[in-house]
Amino acid sequence: MARVNRADQLDPEAVEIAHVFNRLVRRCLLMGDDPVTGKNYDHRKNWVEAMMEVQARYFAIDLLGFSIMSNHFHQILRSRPDAVQTWDDSEVARRWLMLCPVRKGSDGLALEPKQNELNSIRNDKCKVKRIRRRLSDISWWMRLLCQKIAQRANREDEIQGKFWESRFCSVKILDETGLLACAAYVDLNPIRAALVELLEESDYTSAQRRMSALLLDQLPEAEAPKGTKRPDRFLAPLTIDELRDEIGAHLNTSGERCSDKGFLNMSIRSYIELLDWTARQIVPGKRGSTPSEAPAILQRLGLEPTAWCELILNFGELFSTVAGRPTVIDAARSHRKQRRFHTTPRLRQILGS
Repeated sequence: MARVNRADQLDPEAVEIAHVFNRLVRRCLLMGDDPVTGKNYDHRKNWVEAMMEVQARYFAIDLLGFSIMSNHFHQILRSRPDAVQTWDDSEVARRWLMLCPVRKGSDGLALEPKQNELNSIRNDKCKVKRIRRRLSDISWWMRLLCQKIAQRANREDEIQGKFWESRFCSVKILDETGLLACAAYVDLNPIRAALVELLEESDYTSAQRRMSALLLDQLPEAEAPKGTKRPDRFLAPLTIDELRDEIGAHLNTSGERCSDKGFLNMSIRSYIELLDWTARQIVPGKRGSTPSEAPAILQRLGLEPTAWCELILNFGELFSTVAGRPTVIDAARSHRKQRRFHTTPRLRQILGS
């Protein structure tokens, strides 16, 4: 089945969660060890991570998870049109000018906009409306991220031309099962690719960031390094408690991310244990192994261990446009044309119809 147009897949007026990813042109290893040139481009992964951190600070979009590989990257994003509506025109203008600055410092970073620069946007109501919409638009997040990384890489290589294979691909997440499977799939990418064996060795992943923050929280206050920033500061919190958590936008006050709203009904410890358990599973034709007792979250979701492992190993093949249980996918419709989404026969065998 052909992919649904993104404008028909995601509703810009609603809170949507999407798995987005992009590959380098011809799948070249231009963010790792390039066998053609013999050069190492690992530093470009730092560029992507740093750019995500900047965008998480100014967009009305929650960054739920990510992994950066040598020839592609994955992100899980949640659009927050409800959050952007709480910002006044001056805040909308300021955030946009920090993303697309008129002036930059000697370090190449955006400088705080001056009043005349803010006025150029906030005095034009049509422009404010257009930018307000962009700030919660996943397509604009990906557009700025990919564009700036491509320009910087081309300058470094002193060449011109395409750096990314396409604009980007996206999969809309419909339910908790789809979101949990997607999060694990993204965080376990380095292990699935047999690049590392342990979660803590999985560089450039949200899992490593969250684990580092967890270890930092366990240190006695006297031993905690002063002035140390939390490694997961730009990531949305993982845990959500729908009964106790604040209703509404739940905006972050530190300025490091859009909001403090979580996305999974489980603790960070339980999530790390699930990742570790999944990474150890023995699956025919794949590398990796694991313990026998399945985590409680799988029992709560009614997922058999073998079914869960197949979801993680073959997420891209099982979910090409939307991700969730077949019953949820059957009930969903595309945003504009109200078309049905379709599932693979194998997904129905795994999760039931």
